[in-house]
Amino acid sequence: MLGNLKQTTSDKRRKAVNEQSSIAHCLPPTAHSRGFTLLELMIVISIIVILASIALPQYQKYVLRAQETTLRHNLHTMRKLIDQYAADKGKLPQSLDDIVTAGYMREVPVDPMTEQKDWNLVMGEDTSSIEGGQGMTDVRSASTELSSVDTPYSEW
Repeated sequence: MLGNLKQTTSDKRRKAVNEQSSIAHCLPPTAHSRGFTLLELMIVISIIVILASIALPQYQKYVLRAQETTLRHNLHTMRKLIDQYAADKGKLPQSLDDIVTAGYMREVPVDPMTEQKDWNLVMGEDTSSIEGGQGMTDVRSASTELSSVDTPYSEW
């Protein structure tokens, strides 16, 4: 009988503790409630800042590589289209708009380094035709910046 009494008393205590803990979750915080200290928050913020300072330069490097890859692709494509135009028409185009008008490309692409459609056109003699004539022989970026391999984009 004494064992049953102890068991009943301990069951009552457990119930009371469970009720108090469930009620504690519903009550507003008090001076004794547990939360994050200012020091803990400052440590977490410091860790986030350190990780961001490591990640940002890497991100910028990837963005630059993507722009350089786009520039290489655009230059290669436009040079191919200049050659195709010259082979089909028997003369060199006078501008990139001639290539667009003839339907070789939909529009003049944006130079990823200047973010504008401001390409430098290299004009020269048409050596492939009998009549000769002046026209656009090459296209280059209008950027004055240096690439990641320390060559000017305008020389690509």
